[in-house]
Amino acid sequence: MPPQSGTSFLLKKDQYLKVTDPMGEQVSDLFCFNASDLSESLSAGRSIDYNDRIYLTTGHKLYSQRSNPLLEIVEDTCGRHDFLMTPCSLRMFQIVAGNEDYHPSCHENLCNAFSKHQINPDHISTTFNIFMNVTVSPEGELAILPPVSRAGDHIVFKAMTDLIVGLTACSHEGSNNGTFKPIHYQIR
Repeated sequence: MPPQSGTSFLLKKDQYLKVTDPMGEQVSDLFCFNASDLSESLSAGRSIDYNDRIYLTTGHKLYSQRSNPLLEIVEDTCGRHDFLMTPCSLRMFQIVAGNEDYHPSCHENLCNAFSKHQINPDHISTTFNIFMNVTVSPEGELAILPPVSRAGDHIVFKAMTDLIVGLTACSHEGSNNGTFKPIHYQIR
């Protein structure tokens, strides 16, 4: 995927999705829906709750709001991803950054990618932000730091059911150490 872009695709049960950072320090937002019932989707809250941690990696499952496992992380060479932040959006840039100008965003890219599946933009929630480095202070303050991913780092997910998956090459400068790069993905 080119920088600041997004895509969506069908990932069938027992297929594997490999997401690779080819150049290093590039975030990729992932969100998904149950392909047979689009009202069921990825839940950060359930996933964090059931794994008892905010940093998910090899061996952890990503759950839906109905407590069904959607994806399992089966390989992870980076080990740092975020599941607290929503996908960047035009409104986020306006509210948080005070920037009233147009800015590409992961939310817009996911909306465009999911539109071919008739998915309402309001149903896109907190994404699993692959390679994103967010820390939490003892007081609960969040900090977005440069990704720790290096060129060639990857994560592999196994689909636990048929899914419609959306994936981006993140558009937020602050998440990508000031630059925008491509993201590679492969279904097997």
